[in-house]
Amino acid sequence: MIPHPAVTLVLDLGAGSPVVEDAAGRRHRGSLVAGLGTGGAVWVRGQNIECVQVRLSPVVARAILDVGPAELDGHVVTLDDLWGRQASRISERLEEVSSWQDRFALIETLFARRSEAGSLVEPEVAWAWHRIVGSRGLVQMERLAAELGWSRKRLWSRFRTQIGLPPKRAAKLVRFDHAVHRLASGQDAAGVAADGGYADQSHLHRDVMEFAGVTPVSVAHEPFLAVDDVAWPGAADRAHVA
Repeated sequence: MIPHPAVTLVLDLGAGSPVVEDAAGRRHRGSLVAGLGTGGAVWVRGQNIECVQVRLSPVVARAILDVGPAELDGHVVTLDDLWGRQASRISERLEEVSSWQDRFALIETLFARRSEAGSLVEPEVAWAWHRIVGSRGLVQMERLAAELGWSRKRLWSRFRTQIGLPPKRAAKLVRFDHAVHRLASGQDAAGVAADGGYADQSHLHRDVMEFAGVTPVSVAHEPFLAVDDVAWPGAADRAHVA
């Protein structure tokens, strides 16, 4: 699993439970939550796995999960640790439903209910997050603080506490995500680096290695990307041809 600028929730449906090994070497089984950026690449193993993956914006993650991105601190934890018996009940309900569309509808209803009852981040922090995402990680932090009318120290403190990463690190993750999308679409690393806000191709190489543990050439062909045809359109076709 390649790091992503979202909190990732994986709901296991039973039969072939995935075994997940995080960047620290810890192993987890079943439904899980991966914190923002995951602290590095996460490895998933198993056979006949059926699960639903949901990517939650850090702006709404606390409201839905009852735990904020900062408390997850980029780690992977089992959903049982967060929700107890309710996690198993949700998996059982998903397994009982035969249609994937009905499963998606069930999850949307559940999350909408939890979101309404939970607490969101401050509007200014949410705005800062969306500004970083909208700029593809290229907005300058001093400008971001000035647009909010906040000091740099206040931005750092509020953002880190509620989103789970310092704003500069969040921008770096968003920039990485955008770059890897482009690499997966077949664009060359030099062009991606030039257009993506990197000083040079070596800078891109360092960031990709830091987040994913593989080179820019290799990351576009990682198996996890090939099965994610919604977020990575066309990747599945290229993987099938290969």
